Amino acid sequence: MNLVRKLVGGKTYLSPMNTEAAELWYRWHNDRETALLAGSPGHRSPGALEEYQQTIESYVKSKDRAHAFLIVDLLTDLPIGWCALFITDAVNRRASLSILLGEKDFWGHGYGEDALRALLSYGFELLNLNSVELIVHEENERARRCYEKLGFRMAGRKRQARLYGSRKLDNLMMDLLAEEFTVSPAT
Repeated sequence: MNLVRKLVGGKTYLSPMNTEAAELWYRWHNDRETALLAGSPGHRSPGALEEYQQTIESYVKSKDRAHAFLIVDLLTDLPIGWCALFITDAVNRRASLSILLGEKDFWGHGYGEDALRALLSYGFELLNLNSVELIVHEENERARRCYEKLGFRMAGRKRQARLYGSRKLDNLMMDLLAEEFTVSPAT
């Protein structure tokens, strides 16, 4: 796979999304445990390989709206997930954030936070965004802690927005303003 170290963090780098990633997306998004944690609208599961190829192609073609990257382990060059900023309101400089860490060995070790710090720095400094918002379901505590470390705050709740069998979960909306974001890791 052709990878480029576009945005480099301490543990990860972000490489521009390319269609070669479709097989990874297919595996990541069709994993039951990973799919249950994914809360934002960019995550579709289950899906066919062709669907993921088409989704990635649409991201690549709409560079003014979708800024999508593979998350790659800095030491091994192994793609471990993906993240993106989707421009939702160009006039007011707002975007929504989506992330998925598909390689479970990298969960809970700061890789997601590192990748998001690089993505948010890109969004606020280079894209000149004013705010970034995201959706996370209420039971994804690991993701919520990560977002809070980066400075995201609660902005709202959609009640019973996620159904898992008989369980009804709320979606939590969080947002981060440009002036609240700090580039260096929190101590």
